[in-house]
Amino acid sequence: MKKKIAILGSTGSIGQTTCEIIKKNKKDFKVVLLSTNNNVNKIYKQALLLDVKNLIIKNKLKYFKYQNKFQKKKIKVFFNDSDLNKIVKKKIDYTMCSVSGLAGLKSTLKAIEFSKAVGIANKESIVCAWNLISKKLKKYNTKFIPIDSEHYSIWTLLQDTKINSVNEIIITASGGPFLNTPMSQLSKIKLNQALNHPVWSMGKKISIDSSTMMNKIFEIIEAQKIFNLDVKKFKILIHPKSYIHSIVIFNNGIIKILAHDADMKIPIINSIYNNNKIIKTKINLKNLNNLELSRPDVIKFPSIKFLKYLNNKNSMFETILTTANDQLVEFFMKNKIKYLDIIKYLNKIINLSEFKPYFKKKPKDLNQIIKLSTYVKLKTKLICEK
Repeated sequence: MKKKIAILGSTGSIGQTTCEIIKKNKKDFKVVLLSTNNNVNKIYKQALLLDVKNLIIKNKLKYFKYQNKFQKKKIKVFFNDSDLNKIVKKKIDYTMCSVSGLAGLKSTLKAIEFSKAVGIANKESIVCAWNLISKKLKKYNTKFIPIDSEHYSIWTLLQDTKINSVNEIIITASGGPFLNTPMSQLSKIKLNQALNHPVWSMGKKISIDSSTMMNKIFEIIEAQKIFNLDVKKFKILIHPKSYIHSIVIFNNGIIKILAHDADMKIPIINSIYNNNKIIKTKINLKNLNNLELSRPDVIKFPSIKFLKYLNNKNSMFETILTTANDQLVEFFMKNKIKYLDIIKYLNKIINLSEFKPYFKKKPKDLNQIIKLSTYVKLKTKLICEK
């Protein structure tokens, strides 16, 4: 029997990769739903290629403009996450949640209700609302699988182990495109340079986060929440080859290292196949014999200093940090601020006195997160325009 799957954010980097995997394994899957925000042309091609009869297009203008085009192909189109109840009548086998940014939180929470298992590639959802997600996972008895390569590798290494046996977890970082760039040149960085990742092929936003190392700050927050470990147990090591994804050091002296090629197909395939798919691979001896692990340079990557703000509790601070960073990255992509302004302004925003009370305030619901996020966007805009 074919496994029924939904892909939320199918036109993004992770979504497209998931579609490519399913395209090559059509005999194993039936895609019941795809979703996008704006990329109508891409989702149209995906729907025809994978024979998908239900789509969500969140941009209302594009939804109304292209609705007839899809109807001619007997494809139903919706524009709201709440419409999922009309599409899925009973639990499907798996949903890939890959809508980027906080915009993906609502759809992630909804996906849990109608899925037996969810793969969450949207780190912002976990960072800002893990307490809401974990509560829903338990309520609907839905299995959770982290998709980020680092978290999937940690999740794999910790299978059948007691969490209190862990002494330390190391998350690796490629160092991005500017690892060896002189400090004097960072003030002149242009968008195309920040997007030119030396190892990974990723979306624009995550590529820039990788260049500033903010992606690792979010990954440590994410890991702390998923695995319920003291945040101080997590460390970052630079590993330019991106062959090792995580290292777990246990209290008994055993060290486990998980390595695989820098290809998101590996965690995605294992996620949707529940580790039952044969993937032909060979050991990369060149990489293993020259791992080049080192500690990050805090001067070059000042975002590392944000680790001091992290604790072991869910708080609204994560929403402030995530929203402000998202907005600043967007401004940089639109040439409204310079590259070094991203971390400079982010540091200024999270240290505003009006945001201090949120460091100890736990998010109660989705609306509270959205309300604060909206205000942080406005505040960030005002600060950048001064």
